[in-house]
Amino acid sequence: MKSLVFLLCALVLPAASAAESYKIAVIPKGTTHEFWKSINAGAVKAQRELATQGVNVNLIWKGPLKEDDREQQIQVVENFIAQRVSGIVLAPLDRRGLVAPVEMAVRGRIPVVIIDSGVESDAPASFVATDNREGGRIAARELGRMLGGKGNVIMLRLMVGSASTEQREEGFLEVMKADFPGIRLLSTDQHAGSTRDTAKRAAENLLNRFGRQTDGIFACNESSAAGMLLALRDAGLAGKVKFVAFDSGETLNAGLLAGDIDGMVVQNPMRMGYLGVKTMVAVLQGKKVEPVIDTGVGFVTRENFHAPEMAEIVRPPLDEYLK
Repeated sequence: MKSLVFLLCALVLPAASAAESYKIAVIPKGTTHEFWKSINAGAVKAQRELATQGVNVNLIWKGPLKEDDREQQIQVVENFIAQRVSGIVLAPLDRRGLVAPVEMAVRGRIPVVIIDSGVESDAPASFVATDNREGGRIAARELGRMLGGKGNVIMLRLMVGSASTEQREEGFLEVMKADFPGIRLLSTDQHAGSTRDTAKRAAENLLNRFGRQTDGIFACNESSAAGMLLALRDAGLAGKVKFVAFDSGETLNAGLLAGDIDGMVVQNPMRMGYLGVKTMVAVLQGKKVEPVIDTGVGFVTRENFHAPEMAEIVRPPLDEYLK
């Protein structure tokens, strides 16, 4: 009798119902910085929206604590492959180091959507990210304009292998060298490392060496900019040196409003997380998706910080989605 009831239920229920339930792993580069929390919030926003459309997404958020732990991120990807998740949304820590696990997932019929930072493989279904090279160009144009095309500049890198920040650095140097011949690049080869503390130490070393000569600074992500901001304050140079940061966040926003940061190149991490999950569901539903999806990049100053169009970027509603 039970088997008959089961058979009748199977006949009555639409076949699409099972196909509209997905287990999606979202793997960030790290879990500490506000940038990644914003991506998490965007992923949850997509999950809730999809639920109203009858699509059940079991969202699993897991990544390494620090943004230099490649081995842990590889292990996380491999664990999700072993669990047979429906799909993986990944922000690779290393554009080469994550190729093997990404291709392993795809060979195992687990699609991968890459967000934030690229990977050197054609296996992913789509790449959802900022145009990071253009973001670096924007930083150079704005800093060059602030300096009137003259002076000495420092660029603080993040770390080797991070595709997104390396593209920002390349874009910055491209415009500085081409458009601002009157600006001298004092240092462009120092790396901040994965945390605000390592960035602060790297920034202190740079300021000890070049502080009195420095007119402008570019730092290429949230943690490197936060470490540089602290070092500038300790050195008594905050507000005296033109400082352009990449990314926003509570610490950087406060620095901007206080006049210690002159401008920030901003991404939309909430949109990145949102579109990462939405794109993955489209892939799982067999729909065609774009190979590259640009989530936008802009520039924020004290003058436009409170503009409505900047709200989700500089003041993402984390509490609404991450409670």
